[in-house]
Amino acid sequence: MFSLNNKTAVVTGAGSGIGKAVALTLANQGARVFVADLNAENAATAVDEIIKNGGAAEAVVLNVAGQNDVIAAFAKIEKVDILVNCAGISHIGNAENTSEVDFDKVYNVNIKGTYNCLHAAIPFMKKSGGAIINISSIAAKVGLNDRFAYSMSKGAVYAMTLSVAKDYINDNIRCNCISPARVHTPFVDGFIAKTYPGREAEIFEKLSKSQPIGRMGKPDEMAALILYLCSDEASFITGSDFPIDGGFVTLNS
Repeated sequence: MFSLNNKTAVVTGAGSGIGKAVALTLANQGARVFVADLNAENAATAVDEIIKNGGAAEAVVLNVAGQNDVIAAFAKIEKVDILVNCAGISHIGNAENTSEVDFDKVYNVNIKGTYNCLHAAIPFMKKSGGAIINISSIAAKVGLNDRFAYSMSKGAVYAMTLSVAKDYINDNIRCNCISPARVHTPFVDGFIAKTYPGREAEIFEKLSKSQPIGRMGKPDEMAALILYLCSDEASFITGSDFPIDGGFVTLNS
């Protein structure tokens, strides 16, 4: 089950965190993975790890916010069976204190970046079908304090997922998204250290317990769900969002 032999996958934001876990998982199941990331060193490290594990991968240094760069990168890849849009950034702020510069930055990466990759990948997928997984968030469904721009962007990702699923269902292209709650990644550790110096352990425990299950998610857990949605075993699933949140949305009300 869940074999991806002879499949070509593009994973954005694959140099670290959820994206890296996804790239490793898809490669372990037989896919040839293009590890796309803005950070060349991180992308190369992920590729090395995949190759050491017997997989096939290539690094792609990519700024998803630049459409010309994205189109050029996909033109070199030529064959795309799987696209996983993991690249994204977060932001802290409400409607008053979020600057236009910060709002635009979140828009350019999280929304336009997802659009750019969809725009570039779909023409290739129309030749033989494919699977697209976007990363939305619980922030698209519930109100979170000081996540104005981030919530906006993840709501848009969910809406784009539905639109693509509807428009390309007859091209044998499936498009779904997942909505994680907090996932323990290097980004989370860095955010806590920067924002709450000296209180790292306290804040980590508080954020962990905000999920009813009592902990943050793990990147590998996100990757396992994405693997399923990419596989032929999920061939009847499109236009769906999958919460993976330790009960945050349904059990916190």
